[in-house]
Amino acid sequence: MNKFNLKEAIEILERTPAVLISFLSGLSDRWIYNNEGGESWSPYDIVGHLIHGEKKDWIERTKIILEHGEEKPFEPFDRFAQFKDSKGKTLNDLLKEFAKLRTENIEVLNKLNLNEIDFNKKGIHPGLGSVTLKQLLSTWVVHDLSHIRQISRVMAKQYKDEIGPWGRYLPVMSE
Repeated sequence: MNKFNLKEAIEILERTPAVLISFLSGLSDRWIYNNEGGESWSPYDIVGHLIHGEKKDWIERTKIILEHGEEKPFEPFDRFAQFKDSKGKTLNDLLKEFAKLRTENIEVLNKLNLNEIDFNKKGIHPGLGSVTLKQLLSTWVVHDLSHIRQISRVMAKQYKDEIGPWGRYLPVMSE
C-alpha cells in the first residue's frame, strides 16, 4: 500500500477531467443519461456531482483545516446538488466546467505549499468527526477513482441483458 504523497495524488487529480472528457464526449444520450435503475446516477449525474465537489468540498475543506483546524466544522456536503445545479446544461458544458474548476483547484493546492505538518492538521467532518488533511486529500483521489469506476459500471450494465451467458465472467455485472 502506498502512503499519501501529494505529488502522486495530483497525478490522478489532474488527469480525471481528461479521462472523463475522452470517455464520455460525443457518446449517444443513452450512454450518458441512463442509470442502473431506481435512484442510481447516470454518467451525467456523476459529472455534476464531481463539479459540486470542486466548488464545495475539497479545497474549501482544505482551507478550513489550515485556517481553523477543529474550531470550525465543515459544512455538510449536499451529495445531490447536481440534480438542481446541472439543469439546462449539456454534458459537454459539465465536462468543460469540471476541467476548469479542477485546474483552478490544483493551482490553489500547489500554491498552499503543504508539508507533513499541514497534512496532519485536523478538521471536523459533520458525520465522521475528526479527520486529517492527509485523509481529506487521499479521499479526493479515491473519490475520483470511485466515480470513474461507477461510470464504467453504469455503462456496462446498459448491456446486462444483451451479453447472455458471458455475464458470469464479468464481475462488473454483479456489482
